Amino acid sequence: MSQKSTHPVTLFTGQWADLPFAEVARLASEWGYDGLEIATSGDHIDLVRAEEDPKYLQDRKDILDKYGLKVYAISSHLSGQAVCDNPIDFRHQAILRDYVWGDGEGEGVRQRAAEDLKRSARVARALGVDTVVGFTGSSIWQYVAMFPPVPASVIEGGYEDFAKRWNPILDVFDSEGVRFAHEVHPGEIAYDYYTTVKTLSAIDHRKAFGLNWDPSHMMWQSLDPVAFIMDFADRIYHVDCKDTRMRLGDGRKGVMSSHLPWAHMHRGWDFVSTGHGDVPWEDCFRALEHIGYTGPISVEWEDAGMDRLVGAKEAVGFIRSLLWPKPATAFDAAFSNQ
Repeated sequence: MSQKSTHPVTLFTGQWADLPFAEVARLASEWGYDGLEIATSGDHIDLVRAEEDPKYLQDRKDILDKYGLKVYAISSHLSGQAVCDNPIDFRHQAILRDYVWGDGEGEGVRQRAAEDLKRSARVARALGVDTVVGFTGSSIWQYVAMFPPVPASVIEGGYEDFAKRWNPILDVFDSEGVRFAHEVHPGEIAYDYYTTVKTLSAIDHRKAFGLNWDPSHMMWQSLDPVAFIMDFADRIYHVDCKDTRMRLGDGRKGVMSSHLPWAHMHRGWDFVSTGHGDVPWEDCFRALEHIGYTGPISVEWEDAGMDRLVGAKEAVGFIRSLLWPKPATAFDAAFSNQ
């Protein structure tokens, strides 16, 4: 008999948006997941329909009930990416819904994306969940190499732009009693340790804005995912489990990965299915217990070298094996009973 884990284990549906929501729910249930982190893409949740049509939203709930699943968070990564990004281009057109893309004019896209994030807070509340996971985008990520030279004022302006665009969004989150969990990720305003500190400061440490801890993006930047948990203990609002295999050290492969596709063996690192990489999962889960994190552990499957039907099924068991209950007493308490 498998032990009962100390957290619900969920499946993030973003990488499954090509499948009908009901099919993803069926698979997750058969594999033993407790629930879903539902992406607002594909037919999984259309935020406009969910807000305007109570029958549509009830249909999502009915599907979850049919397969014995719960929703613990929704994801607005794709619209969130467009809130601050500059430029807006073909990459965004490929990932945004038509009502957000519109005519493709940059500032219009950014404003419609911001409205979609506000909508995500209202839909989350209607679903009975208090966390929306996602990206923020960034107007200054394009300058990360700092050449040609970039004045400090431009970088400061990027954080000011973030605050100007996100504070009105967070006002809606506050009014709905919902939190936004930003995934620290290259390409975003907060992508490593110090940019996360700077980002939180830019919005005066508003409680509505926290973090989605995903160690996969920390590994290839040489960040310590355990230290990140400890240092941002009061801001870990959600957890995504994705793994990274590091292949540096031969003097040829670097962290920039040479514009090579996923799974190419000349890359310096690669995303792999949970449990197949170099993330120190046991220490990470011990740290999450230490800070009192009680939320879901969500499996985000990404592995260009493994079929997702294999990886997602395997990952739930791997995660559960590390989520053991804490002892009621210290191990040395028995020494006094002589």
